Amino acid sequence: MKKQKRVNKTAKKKEAPAIKPYMLAIAMTVTASSIFIAVLYPKKPYSVFAPSDDFISLKSMNISCSNDYHKSTVFPGCTPTLVCGRHVIDGMVTAEEVDILLSIVKRALKHGESDGGASILDLHSGALSKGRKFVNIYKYLDKNELFKIFPVDHLKLFVAVKNRIHKAISEQFGIHPNKLFLTKPTFFSRMTSAPAQTQHDEYWHTHIDKIQYGSFDYTSLLYLSNYKKEFVGGRFIFDDTSGNVTVEPKLGRISFFTSGSENPHHVEKVTKGTRFALTISFSCDPKEAIKDPVLLDMI
Repeated sequence: MKKQKRVNKTAKKKEAPAIKPYMLAIAMTVTASSIFIAVLYPKKPYSVFAPSDDFISLKSMNISCSNDYHKSTVFPGCTPTLVCGRHVIDGMVTAEEVDILLSIVKRALKHGESDGGASILDLHSGALSKGRKFVNIYKYLDKNELFKIFPVDHLKLFVAVKNRIHKAISEQFGIHPNKLFLTKPTFFSRMTSAPAQTQHDEYWHTHIDKIQYGSFDYTSLLYLSNYKKEFVGGRFIFDDTSGNVTVEPKLGRISFFTSGSENPHHVEKVTKGTRFALTISFSCDPKEAIKDPVLLDMI
């Protein structure tokens, strides 16, 4: 993708400030634990759990829970200590709604994007990939420019989609909705075949969300593009000891799962095209809860 030639006037006045250290966690997929996990889970034959050519009203896989959740406070009726698994649902988000969500991240990336193959945008913190670092888009663009990138009705759609996913997770895992909280980081991702420039671009390493992020108890992904149509590679892989279980991204498809060591996973390298997705995750710990995007407080 070519760099945008026109530079925002506000951005000219001052250099975009570097993002705070805690925001870097969004893209830190290469850690000592990630490398160790890759050794524990060597490459195995793939089984396709959710083909992109199929319409899946609901497909589930129950698995034994890991001990990760006992290493911190257990919240009865929410913390996944007894019921763990994976679920895939198509049709919860329409193609028109996906187009709107895609437009958000595409507009934002005109003011940034990674030099490597992975770019992110976090609507809650403002974290945006820019070159080989992260900046806070909320700090270097003025309010008028921000609302051109993030129209209020588009942000409200984001919240509505988040609420649908929250409901689906609550229902499938038998959780009272009031016990499950949106947590950080929650972010859009764009992946291409561009060579990695920093470790943050290396999204293809196996990792465990509960270990990597701490706050995650349930992870969800909403796919905003189609495997084999908009991109090649980029499949989502659960790295099971008995074999790798694959979810093929499909526009509007939602995949969600418990975040502990029962669900180690990685994303294949994208070899062609562009893969877009939205990661939204939830915690059982009310101290880890975050509000909806900050721009909605500025209305």
